[in-house]
Amino acid sequence: MKNTKKIISLVLAICMMASLAIGASAANTVDTSGGTGTSSVTLSSTADGSLGGDPAATKMSVTVPTVLPIAVGTDGSVATASDAKIVNNSFGAVKVNSVSIEAAQGWNLTAFGDKATLAKEKVDSNKFGFSISLGNGAAQVTDNKNASKQTLLDAAVEGCFMSGVGDTSANSIGIAYDAIVTPVSEAVTNTAIASVLFIIAWDAV
Repeated sequence: MKNTKKIISLVLAICMMASLAIGASAANTVDTSGGTGTSSVTLSSTADGSLGGDPAATKMSVTVPTVLPIAVGTDGSVATASDAKIVNNSFGAVKVNSVSIEAAQGWNLTAFGDKATLAKEKVDSNKFGFSISLGNGAAQVTDNKNASKQTLLDAAVEGCFMSGVGDTSANSIGIAYDAIVTPVSEAVTNTAIASVLFIIAWDAV
């Protein structure tokens, strides 16, 4: 058994030495005037950017708002945040691949439009319509086909694309949104009525 281990160790050592020798001797020799030497350029993506680092793809880092606040006045008028945005902190370009909205328990989605369309609804019926636009793109709005969950955007369109973090002029997009909400009989504060899901993907070829 000991002899076998010694033989295996010797073979491994020889193989290692051979591989090192091959790496060190892997060079082109130009032996005539005007001759050509060719060097291959190789690429390795590593976690720390070093030649011997662990293999890793480019890291994605994109921030989306944790809250999209809505305030509805006593007359039904709605106010929303004007500074909501998505920011790409990654080195590579990204896109918003899809957007969907899901009503919270006890609430229902309805068609977005003029607030007057909800005037006939009963108080505390907990219905709301929603509109969202990314990067000055076309507004995507809810309809009355599904009260619980709707896809507002199923593919990236104009306004959904962001460059990498090095390009500060285009690595973020604004979120413009609006809503209509049925009347409430009691005051509410920061009540969650829905969740908006942004699917982010690399803007790849």
